[in-house]
Amino acid sequence: QVQLVESGGGLVQAGGSLRLSCAASGRTISSAAVGWFRQAPGKEREFAAIIDWSGSSTHYADSVKGRFTISRDNAKNTVYLQMNSLKPEDTAVYYCAVSQYYNRLDAYTDWGQGTQVTVSS
Repeated sequence: QVQLVESGGGLVQAGGSLRLSCAASGRTISSAAVGWFRQAPGKEREFAAIIDWSGSSTHYADSVKGRFTISRDNAKNTVYLQMNSLKPEDTAVYYCAVSQYYNRLDAYTDWGQGTQVTVSS
């Protein structure tokens, strides 16, 4: 079983940037798709971005498209989420998860503990 640890969250002003990291241990994730999801207070968890095992395919939620970039470094067993032009509505706990099925958002598992992102207006 893989363990995922998210980091890089924090407090930032609107318009600012953060880079989140999702570090895996226990086994390699180089053959798995990885996704970033987020959950705002009082709301359900939602998909933000996913990347396939090679990094050649990515998909973003409309709400973050053009502002967020997902990438991976399989040599480091780590996936990143670069977040630019942050908005107050991006405030949430951000989680990463893995899946053998890139396009199946319901198949992502092995959730990390999450990292808090707070965007002030």
